[in-house]
Amino acid sequence: MSLAFFLALAVVAFAYLGYPMAMAALARLRPLPIQPPTPISREPRIDVLLVVHDGASLLAAKLHNLLALDYPSSHLRVNVVCDGCRDGSERIARGFPSDRVRVFAYTQRRGKSACLGQVLPQLDAELVLFCDVRQRIDAGAARALVAALADPTVGAASGELLLQADTGYGQGVDAYWRYEKWLRRLESASGSLVGVTGALYAARREAIASVPAGIVLDDMWIPLGIAAAGYRVVFAPEALAYDRVASNPADEERRKRRTLAGNFQLLHHWPQLALPGAHPLALRLWGHKWLRLAVPWCLLLMLLSNAALFDQGLGWRVLMAAQLAAYAVAWLGRVRPAITTRWWPLRVCAAFVSLNFAAAMALFDYLRHPDAHLWHPSPDRIPAP
Repeated sequence: MSLAFFLALAVVAFAYLGYPMAMAALARLRPLPIQPPTPISREPRIDVLLVVHDGASLLAAKLHNLLALDYPSSHLRVNVVCDGCRDGSERIARGFPSDRVRVFAYTQRRGKSACLGQVLPQLDAELVLFCDVRQRIDAGAARALVAALADPTVGAASGELLLQADTGYGQGVDAYWRYEKWLRRLESASGSLVGVTGALYAARREAIASVPAGIVLDDMWIPLGIAAAGYRVVFAPEALAYDRVASNPADEERRKRRTLAGNFQLLHHWPQLALPGAHPLALRLWGHKWLRLAVPWCLLLMLLSNAALFDQGLGWRVLMAAQLAAYAVAWLGRVRPAITTRWWPLRVCAAFVSLNFAAAMALFDYLRHPDAHLWHPSPDRIPAP
């Protein structure tokens, strides 16, 4: 039992500490900086691709935001894809007072990846900028992404999503997101990311492979396909997007469960992603993604094996008490978020346990509904400047 406990602990420790340390060592010992653009580099044309389902309350503000980006107006076009909208989104897009907005509308809702797969072959700009309707994008984001893509070895560049949090629970999620962005910086500095921020990223159009219908994580499928073609996928921290953490833990957990279920879908549809040597980023995927899917089951094994060893000494009893205390804090963080507001370790603990509960439930979600790729629009508004 003690062997099971420590093996499970080793998996958890490597997933959240060992892998980031390995990336930090690589970034320091074998850095791969992004080559800066030359002074004579021209500004490539950009097709912004925005898929919307019933986003009428946000769409006008988003279009104003995109058309105000600090980039030559003659080189940036916004393509709005209405996916079975019933709330006037298509009317708002078609009536928007700019000839730089082009609309694609589908009467039947098919899901985001199906829309991407249909529209991408119809674009002709050199770069495609992907975004979602909810988040506000910083004015300099397009230029920052273009600067990263000026390096000929780079095929896709991810922006940075800044989360605004009001509650104790939301602040815990934000703390975890800061950790995630730190890890992405290390991955970028040593090679490639394994995924991008769906709220804001750009890619070379010629490097984007076909996108099949029904994919949940198009923001992993597309960059992983680009990496398979031999390009790097990098992080451009100067390209900023702003969003707000859901104040209700249940809403944030639902969103996280859908994302984590998408990881299981990726493994199902593209099993080579788990085979070292079959994909250039397979080992990084194990460190950053696949081991994390195993962490909740490792935590359960630690708890059960610790319970079996409870009478074997004071050390085991202390470990058991520590685990139970962590789960108690997580429960309090869900039902009484204000309790964890004052102390960041409690916020992080609650967010960590919530994340791993979502990862465990995501497996069952995917097994029950392997084709649950349609999303529901969030009521959150675009964060104000």
